[in-house]
Amino acid sequence: MKNFTFYIVLFFFLFSIVSCKKEYERPRKYEIDLFANEKKDSAKAYIMTEDEAYGISDMVVASSDISILDSSSGRGKAFYIYSINSGDLLFSKRDSVIPYPYRFLSNQKLNLKKEKNDSVYVFLEILKGYKSIAETKKLKYQWLKGAPVYHLNKQKK
Repeated sequence: MKNFTFYIVLFFFLFSIVSCKKEYERPRKYEIDLFANEKKDSAKAYIMTEDEAYGISDMVVASSDISILDSSSGRGKAFYIYSINSGDLLFSKRDSVIPYPYRFLSNQKLNLKKEKNDSVYVFLEILKGYKSIAETKKLKYQWLKGAPVYHLNKQKK
């Protein structure tokens, strides 16, 4: 009887060793990163040139009198509402005359440095989303995403 239990224990021990299946593990040297270039490019934000921003925008205004009216941050997306108190309408697809003060929305805080009589280009596109804010604040346009703040050259004006 002792031999019989010994053989049964031996049988289960050998069966457990043989039945253990080893998974194939691929060596690290064969890994290929298919999106290596995209990861490097996505770290930098794309900033348009002046001509690109001028061509894509729905309205371009040159102004030196821009102030921030309101901002919201915390819950949800941060946005800023700016007011153009006076300026020159350089280009527009829809409106030929705009009443001042004119308000627009921006998803980012704009770096508008206050220097003496220093005008900047304001590149605007039609407001997308923000329906309740647009109705209460009477907004039609928003800052063109990817357009930087360009200072107006004295020669162009």
